Amino acid sequence: MDTLIVACPNCGGLNRLPVKESYKKAVCGRCGGDLLQNRPIEVNSVEQFETIVNGVSVPVIVDFWAEWCGPCKMYAPIFKSVAQRFPVKANFLKVNTDQLPEIAARYQIRSIPTTIAFKEGREIDRIMGAVPDLQLSMWVDRIIEG
Repeated sequence: MDTLIVACPNCGGLNRLPVKESYKKAVCGRCGGDLLQNRPIEVNSVEQFETIVNGVSVPVIVDFWAEWCGPCKMYAPIFKSVAQRFPVKANFLKVNTDQLPEIAARYQIRSIPTTIAFKEGREIDRIMGAVPDLQLSMWVDRIIEG
């Protein structure tokens, strides 16, 4: 049976799941959290970022932001709302560029918010600026269907 690997939105731990059309229940093997309650994972270290981006088999959508950024604050609820629509289909991460400048530098983040989509550890697309809910949702859907 084919499997996919997703990161838990509660603890960031990686989980192997059987590939299905839909899931009624999916529980994290590490923390017991619900994998279907998808929400952005706040990245706290370079290691955590690399583990998730390089370790999961689903696309990873990353919001690069900073606390002082007004557009980032307006974009945060949109990003969170869109994440909830794609349980087990994509992982969503938030990277504070002030706390993790080495990641921001690696991906040449020049303005925030910037949203980058990764597949198999490689950047495949990016959006600069805060975009509306529908636009972000359609973009993520296109990345997933890719």
